[in-house]
Amino acid sequence: MTFKKLKHKCSCLADRVKNCTRKTVYPGQISPLSDSCRSGRLKICKVTGDRKLCSRMASLGVYPGEEIELLCPENGSQCLLKLQGTTLVLDSKTTRKILVTAA
Repeated sequence: MTFKKLKHKCSCLADRVKNCTRKTVYPGQISPLSDSCRSGRLKICKVTGDRKLCSRMASLGVYPGEEIELLCPENGSQCLLKLQGTTLVLDSKTTRKILVTAA
């Protein structure tokens, strides 16, 4: 690995940490699931998007008012969450369309 590649990886990690500290979901604050950086309990406020996405989320049990547990947040990447006893992995495009608040 060259120094240039190593420097790029470190700066990307530093940017991710810096962005993560600014994007914390507080009670009463509504933000996309993709912006949640800390593991913990969240409440789904709204699922935005077209009919196909909303029906897919409904079939998975992702409804407004449901409480979820964010297990492995990756800022801007896939998201691992626990809902009604099942574990789901959602991509970044989908997590941007799910609005949550702290439970």
